[in-house]
Amino acid sequence: MNDPESLFFPETAARRPLLIAGPCSAETEEQLLTTARALAAAGVGIFRAGVWKPRTKPGGFEGVGARGLAWLARVKAQTGMRTATEVATASHVRAALRAGIDLLWIGARTSANPFAVQEIADALAGTDTPVLVKNPLSPDLELWIGAIERLRNAGLRRIAAVHRGFTTCEATLYRNAPQWSVPIELHRRMPELPLLCDPSHIGGQRELVAPLCQQAMDLGFDGLMIEAHCRPAEAWSDSAQQLTPEALDGVLRGLTIRDRNPENEHLAQLRAEIDRADDELLALLARRMEIARRIGRFKRLHAMPVLQPARYDELLARRASEAVRLRMDPAFIRTLLRAVHGESVRQQLEEDRP
Repeated sequence: MNDPESLFFPETAARRPLLIAGPCSAETEEQLLTTARALAAAGVGIFRAGVWKPRTKPGGFEGVGARGLAWLARVKAQTGMRTATEVATASHVRAALRAGIDLLWIGARTSANPFAVQEIADALAGTDTPVLVKNPLSPDLELWIGAIERLRNAGLRRIAAVHRGFTTCEATLYRNAPQWSVPIELHRRMPELPLLCDPSHIGGQRELVAPLCQQAMDLGFDGLMIEAHCRPAEAWSDSAQQLTPEALDGVLRGLTIRDRNPENEHLAQLRAEIDRADDELLALLARRMEIARRIGRFKRLHAMPVLQPARYDELLARRASEAVRLRMDPAFIRTLLRAVHGESVRQQLEEDRP
């Protein structure tokens, strides 16, 4: 992969991974400057903050707007850090460029809209502005690539992708399911494109940021885009996923940066596929248990016993015979199904309690 530090800002190329950090939202000038000073002291070179906040539903905090750009200018003047903010319209682009913002990113909701991306690309045509493109909300690789290609067609060359996870209806550990196979395939299709990870939005909880950062580094990502706030508990948006600058420094110091040889990278990709399969397996088990609880309610309503041995024996025999065709040990499948059945019975009994 390319090193996006040298691609974007050659004078910061000494540090790997590229680190972009700052609060989810610009709230006040004091909040921005306090956070920025602490991050600069920790060696962060690019400061991020959203001034326009596209929200899923109306009524939430939607950002301070263009006045926050002046605060970012003061951050740059006082700390020497580069500055970055999200844009969703051509007017956002023009305002950010007038304010001297160094780097722009296109968020997940915007990257899913080809009309919006094209409007941004047209507004950036003729500039050399670095742009980050976050993945769309859905795991649609073609849509993600299409957004990148629209920017390239407008003449932009300093482009990187940001993996921030995908919305899913299944219950998972994460706010947004990583589905690492999608950015891995993006890298295979566009190997020259720098790839960053946004562990804050994938995890949704600050406790998950560190392990997700390490996973990204193990997979050979070029950098990280992490949310950090001087007082996370008081943040006006996404407070649960933001770190203090001090905590972020600890996460970075704890990272293991591995050699980037093709064999290691391939192994990391295979492990990521295992992680994805495990996530899917847990989601399927959760779905199965929900069905078991519904069966429990049905049995209780019709005065039926929870345990039905004939059905259980038939299930074990059928699945064990299928295991051979699927190149698995029937004994393993029987052991697995016994455990799953035991948990299903427990769930049904829980439903039977008043």
